Amino acid sequence: MKTATFAGGCFWCIEAVLKETEGVLEATSGYAGGEEKNAKYSEVSTGKTDHREAVQLKFNPETVSYSELLDIFWKNIDPTDPDGQFADKGFQYTTAIYFHNEKQRKQAEESRQRLENSGRFEKPIATVIEEFTTFFPAEEKHQDYSKKNPGRYKRYKKASGRESFLKESQS
Repeated sequence: MKTATFAGGCFWCIEAVLKETEGVLEATSGYAGGEEKNAKYSEVSTGKTDHREAVQLKFNPETVSYSELLDIFWKNIDPTDPDGQFADKGFQYTTAIYFHNEKQRKQAEESRQRLENSGRFEKPIATVIEEFTTFFPAEEKHQDYSKKNPGRYKRYKKASGRESFLKESQS
């Protein structure tokens, strides 16, 4: 079992798509990076910390590779927005790939370069690649949010602009 950590704006949306990926054994919403000794939604969501909303995965690399997870991540964010994701703005909603070892760092950098070279986006890629430091699981009410609150989740995803962006960018 290996670990991967991605910040893609609202953790509900990234958790939902990655959790459904074959080979992903666990997907935990939480808060990554930051210097604080702990993180809570009430602080992170208001930008009072230097954590990002993120999802940490435990995955079976024999079923899904880290490179495949990177591809899924890129397809589910706007990697060109330096200010957050869709309706959610602020550092806490900016995108990042947190590498856990040198192999992940190299794969993340190569995948970002492929995306830049693809011509898919006119603006530069704003997603950062940083060494993993900390991860704090989010409160229970945020775990599996798309399953626990499917109506609210669907409305949020649509109202935030993520749903329409994904449809347009993948067509």
